[in-house]
Amino acid sequence: MEASAKVTPTTTKGKEPQAPNRLKGLLDNLLIPLLAVFSALVIGGIIIVVTDAAVYAAFREGGLGAGLAAIWKSIAVAYGALFSGSLGGPGAISESLVAATPYIFAGLAVAVGFRGGLFNIGGEGQLLVGAAVAVIIGYSFQLPAVIHLPLALLGGMIGGALYASIPGILKAKTGAHEVINTIMLNYIAFRFFDWAFTGPLRRPGGDRPVTAEIFPSAYLPQLFEGYRFHWGFFLALLTAFIIWWLLFKTTLGFEIRTVGANPNAARYGGIKITRIIVLTMAISGGLAGLAGTNEVLGLNHFLAGGFSSGYGFDAIALALLGKSHPLGVVLAALLFGTLRNGATRMQSIASIPIDIISIVQALVIVFIAAPSIVRWVYRVRVKSEAEEATFTRGWGA
Repeated sequence: MEASAKVTPTTTKGKEPQAPNRLKGLLDNLLIPLLAVFSALVIGGIIIVVTDAAVYAAFREGGLGAGLAAIWKSIAVAYGALFSGSLGGPGAISESLVAATPYIFAGLAVAVGFRGGLFNIGGEGQLLVGAAVAVIIGYSFQLPAVIHLPLALLGGMIGGALYASIPGILKAKTGAHEVINTIMLNYIAFRFFDWAFTGPLRRPGGDRPVTAEIFPSAYLPQLFEGYRFHWGFFLALLTAFIIWWLLFKTTLGFEIRTVGANPNAARYGGIKITRIIVLTMAISGGLAGLAGTNEVLGLNHFLAGGFSSGYGFDAIALALLGKSHPLGVVLAALLFGTLRNGATRMQSIASIPIDIISIVQALVIVFIAAPSIVRWVYRVRVKSEAEEATFTRGWGA
């Protein structure tokens, strides 16, 4: 009895630090992305100053004090416009959420691929295919909304999934590299729909390369009158939760992560590698298809040439910034949506090229892809190899 009494407190004490350790681990995972974003904004500010003729004029005519004041004014006006354009009122906030919604879907698509050891760079093509299938369902049938909308959403998801399954099957069966195949399939989708928009999918009687408009029964409803904010945002959040549950709470998710971490060990453990590779690409493509479906059902209500604005490629940065975790992807998507929406106002008020935001996003990618730069600049302690996560083997494996 005495021995048991002595052992019990020791065991209890061993369990107490678990919550603080978990919190510390979360903060450690957030530190590098936050510093990467901060560093990108700092360098973006430097670029704004360097390209501002008013700053040079102030130094030349008013000396050091006037020049420093001009630097401060240039950065304050630019980033002030960025903030007001993205978060400066209900309208700005709703537009930022609208911009973030397809980013959530597309970021989840790439993140699932990373977790399975695959680099799905074909989000643009899968997004376009999904949007096209959703639009065709949207204008081809007149059904009750309770049937029509879910059918269009499901069709868009299946379209993206089937298109992504092609490189998945090639990878699983022949070892063909998914990066090359997904890039090539992007161009196949682009060129096919360039033809289709001027041919079989062209709006009857129209003179522009656009499809017919979908029926209102297939619309994603808006939440507030006068704002474009719609239910697609909450669908994206629900999807992020489902992907989290799939990856971390199901056998299939465990198999996906195991194949992504060590396919040889997964094969030894009895996991069917071929099946998991194809399923991972299909899930990834389905999420990308939902990104396009969200845009046509919630906003545009038709499809036209040049539909995508780079969501599929930006999604790579989102997955990296979010550490391939659904919660991280959602937060990264909100950041990118905010930047994207605020950039327009920054251009109109501060006369700052919208390309500055693209530079900031690119710098975020650089710092996330090379975290040792951030650690060296800010003197952050290097993690041990065991603590580092491996997201993909698709870089040349």
